[in-house]
Amino acid sequence: MQENNQRLKVLSAGVLSLVLTLGIARFAYTPLLPLMQEQAGLGVTEGGTLAAFNYMGYLSGALLASFINDLILKDRLYRIGLVISVLTTLGMGLTTNLWVWEVLRFLAGLSSAAGLLFGSGLILNWLLRHNHPSELGIHFGGTGVGIALGAISVEVMSPWFDWQTQWILFSVLGAILLIPALRWLPPPDSSSFTRTGVRLVDTPPSPLFMRLFMAAYFCAGMGYVISATFIVAVIEEQPELAGRGALVFLVLGLAATPACIIWDLIARRTGEVLALIGAALLQIVGILLPIWMDGLVWAFLGAILFGGTFIGIVSLVLTMAGRYYPTRPAKMMGRMTVAYGVAQILGPALTGWLAGQTGSYAQGLYMAAGVMVVGTLLLIILRQVELADKRRLLAQQS
Repeated sequence: MQENNQRLKVLSAGVLSLVLTLGIARFAYTPLLPLMQEQAGLGVTEGGTLAAFNYMGYLSGALLASFINDLILKDRLYRIGLVISVLTTLGMGLTTNLWVWEVLRFLAGLSSAAGLLFGSGLILNWLLRHNHPSELGIHFGGTGVGIALGAISVEVMSPWFDWQTQWILFSVLGAILLIPALRWLPPPDSSSFTRTGVRLVDTPPSPLFMRLFMAAYFCAGMGYVISATFIVAVIEEQPELAGRGALVFLVLGLAATPACIIWDLIARRTGEVLALIGAALLQIVGILLPIWMDGLVWAFLGAILFGGTFIGIVSLVLTMAGRYYPTRPAKMMGRMTVAYGVAQILGPALTGWLAGQTGSYAQGLYMAAGVMVVGTLLLIILRQVELADKRRLLAQQS
């Protein structure tokens, strides 16, 4: 009973850390973007630029994670990142200077990498050492909770508060979440053995598998970031859906909340790569529905498909990466996220440029869907490589 309670506290710490670093520090920007454009005079190009700075910070954090092996240092950086999340959220509401906003969005991206990569790695390491299932579905559910919380909060607060006050109120909420997120995750164990004495051994994939895996994840990053950043603005561009963008984003977040657990269950039956292929195909449909079909119902369905798949893809990929390197799970997670992070810099910047040329973010969604098609093809090839690697390993063992 005590061990199970400890597991729930550790997983809860992870959920709250993702609500803070991703849901608030990173994704509160999405439902607030139309309000900042209306009240603060933020242009469509500048909106894309701020998103790109956020993802540059995220990429920098991923690079840092890929080079650090010391679990104690990772734990320290994780905790610093959570504090920075609160401070950068507060800072967004205290200025209208574009340069300062760019710095704050960069630091918020850096802190989100701390929550996602260092936090995920520390929690997966704890689960492995305590002989619990090495699945992060519950943990990554914090992203969906955070997105939904941000969308609900903006919807409720907008009639009463301007964009600046909302950023400040988000920082207050973040400060409240910070306390259990820090306290409930115990200091890491840096030994090479589980509690039952089993040695943790790294089993890295083949170089070809790794290259295809990273390329496919790059495509997933491009498909995810454009939709996640600009879906509210795309919905608001449609006259019949004006004022419903935050509601659609709420549906997206609610769909994302249980998605990781569902994709964990699917992966148990099909294997991770086949589950990734299924998620990618559904995500393509989810990206295109809001611009192919008119009406709120289609916008909701697109949000459900997108929200129910993008975080599932992240969860499956990072869990796979952690299993390949159980002694240092954040290392391969960081390498994978570098590929994802590069896409997250290019995607918003290209979408912002396209929006500046066309006056609409819709072209960016077409680009996102096209890149996801390429990513799906790479995953199909990856599946064949995975099977060939398994056959080769069995032949060597026999």
